[in-house]
Amino acid sequence: MEYYGLVRSLRSAGYYETAHHKELLRNVKHAIYNGKLVVLSGVIGAGKTAALSQLQDALGKEDRVLVATSVSVEKSRVALGALITALFCDLSPEKDLKIPKSGELRDRALRNLVKKRKKPVVLFVDDAHDLSRNTLVALKRLIELVEGAGAKLSVVLAGHPRLRNELRDPAMEEIGYRTAIYSLDGVTGSQREYMTWLIDACAADGVGIDDILEPSAVDLLASRLRTPLQIEQHLTLALETGFQANEKPISEAIADSVLSKQIDGVEATLTRNGYTTKVLTEMLGVKSSELRALFKQELGAERARDLKEQMLAAGLPV
Repeated sequence: MEYYGLVRSLRSAGYYETAHHKELLRNVKHAIYNGKLVVLSGVIGAGKTAALSQLQDALGKEDRVLVATSVSVEKSRVALGALITALFCDLSPEKDLKIPKSGELRDRALRNLVKKRKKPVVLFVDDAHDLSRNTLVALKRLIELVEGAGAKLSVVLAGHPRLRNELRDPAMEEIGYRTAIYSLDGVTGSQREYMTWLIDACAADGVGIDDILEPSAVDLLASRLRTPLQIEQHLTLALETGFQANEKPISEAIADSVLSKQIDGVEATLTRNGYTTKVLTEMLGVKSSELRALFKQELGAERARDLKEQMLAAGLPV
C-alpha cells in the first residue's frame, strides 16, 4: 500500500452509486411503501448486501416504515417460523419477549403487533436464494395475513439470479406474478469509472489511477471484469504482483497475469448466478461427476450438448 500510495484497503472504500443504483433503490422503496414482496437479484459480488444497507439507511432517515431483518445464517434451513421470529424480535417493545408456540396464536399475535405499531413494516432477508419454495409461498401468505388486519407488511428478498428465475417458473405463478423483481447490474458498463473511483477513494492526495496502473492495464481489467468484487480482488492481486516485480505503474502484462483464464467459463458464470454443482445436480438430475467433466470439457460431445440444452431450457446462463 505504501509503495503505490494507498492509505486504505480497497475493500474499505465505501459505497459506489451509479445512476442505475439510484433508480433501482428508488423503485424498490416505492414497492416497499406499497406493501409488496420484492426481490433484489444480482450475481455474486454485484453489491447486493451494500445496496441493502444503503436502502435500510435511507428508509431509517425517511422514517415511514419499521425495518426488521432476518440474521439467520443457514438460509436453506430457514422456514417461515424463523422469519416470523425475526419480526417479533425487531418489532416487539417488550424486553422479555414471549412468542406463542402455537402457529395459530403466533400468527395472530404477529398480526396484532404489526397493527399496534401503526406503521408499515418491511422485513429484509439476504441470501434468499436458499429459501425453499414452501417458505417463499408462505411469505406471500404472511403479507396477505397482515394486510387483512388493515396493516401493511413488505418483504425484501436479496439473492442470486437463481431466485429471480425460480420465481418466474410457471410452477411458482402463485407468488412469482405477485412479486416485484429488480436486477442489480453492479458496475456493468461503468467498470473504468468504478476503478478510478476506487483508487481515488483509497489513495493519498495527489495519487491517481495513472500513477498506479498503465492505461492499457486499466483497459484490460475493465474489459474482463464485471462486478465490484471481481475488480477489488484482481486489483489487489495486480498490486501484490506489481510490488513483487518492483513495477510502477503496473503494466498490462502484470494485469493479464492475475486474470483467471476461466473467469468467463461456464462453471464460473453459473456459480456467479447461484447455480453451484449441488444445485445443478438436484435441478437437472445428473451426477456431479458429469458436471465436473462438462466444465473441464472432458464430457462426450453428445452428452455435453444434451446437458447444455437442459440448462438453456431451464433458463440458465450458458
